[in-house]
Amino acid sequence: MAFIDKVLQVPSYGWADQNGELVKPSVVRLYREAFSRINIFKTKKNWIPFINWFMATTMLPFLYFFLFKFISWPLLVVFIVYSMVIMSTMGTVWFHRYSTHRAFTFSHPVWRVITQNLTLRTFPEEVYVVSHHVHHLKVEKPGDPYNAHAGLMYCMLSDVNHQAIAKDLSEEEYKKVSHFISHTGVQINSYQQYLKWGSIATPQYTVALWILNWSFWYGMFFLTGGHALACTLFSAALFWFVLVRAFNYTGHGGGKAKHVDGIDFDRSNLSINQSRPGWFSGEWHNNHHLYPDSARAGFLPYQIDLAWVYIYCLHKVGAIATYRDLKKQFLERFEIGKEAINVKNVLTKT
Repeated sequence: MAFIDKVLQVPSYGWADQNGELVKPSVVRLYREAFSRINIFKTKKNWIPFINWFMATTMLPFLYFFLFKFISWPLLVVFIVYSMVIMSTMGTVWFHRYSTHRAFTFSHPVWRVITQNLTLRTFPEEVYVVSHHVHHLKVEKPGDPYNAHAGLMYCMLSDVNHQAIAKDLSEEEYKKVSHFISHTGVQINSYQQYLKWGSIATPQYTVALWILNWSFWYGMFFLTGGHALACTLFSAALFWFVLVRAFNYTGHGGGKAKHVDGIDFDRSNLSINQSRPGWFSGEWHNNHHLYPDSARAGFLPYQIDLAWVYIYCLHKVGAIATYRDLKKQFLERFEIGKEAINVKNVLTKT
């Protein structure tokens, strides 16, 4: 068995059947698996999946006050901008391009900490990073933790059902897996601690950073706009936190081939370049699958890439030491000039 096939905890229904075909569990089976995975009374090794849903649950009071006490048109605009643009963009910068693909490096750890905490904290790094490496190597095959072929809820519940690391890794295998996030500053368990907790990150680090991050940002939001603004932005973070789970379903065409000529150049998988995620957060997903370790994913003139803007600006002020920009390689590979860009098709694509 290849190493990449062993790094994630296999769900009770398995990745594939006896014929090697993708298992597509029913929604009931998926929820049953989810509630089993977050059961910390069953085993403390379930703490990582548990904390994902616990964090979302603790945001619900903020949503209640936003909806029933503070909501207004100006705050609704703030809600949309923070969730759809700011949270999305920084998620792309921190979790996707830096933590997973190491597309750039910071000149000093302080800039890494600032970037990590520039928005409200949601899920632990290892939940995203390790599973995303598997996704790229097994895209749309059995073992892909958010395989679009298995349906929307397969992707929506993947954070607890499919993205936790395996609990029976050897010491050598654990060292390889923990290396995936060693550059992020996360406090990493020793092998003996891993055997106890079933995770890379230590619980104390994860919980302490969560409390400090939320305390700081609630204070800042409150000083800026009172409880109304704070509840609005915490609610916006919850909105992003939940709906981001659907991206790998929609970003891979819902399991169907939806490529558009002149827009989606990588046909080795179902990933597509969508306008909304692209313009709002720099997530030009088909481009990203072509060049996953590029700090820029918006390669064509209309492909605004806010994540790249953040990275480039920090580089200009000296906060980012190095980065990989593979736009030139993309344009040369596909022999694309300005005259070959069909802007009309892009603007009409949803």
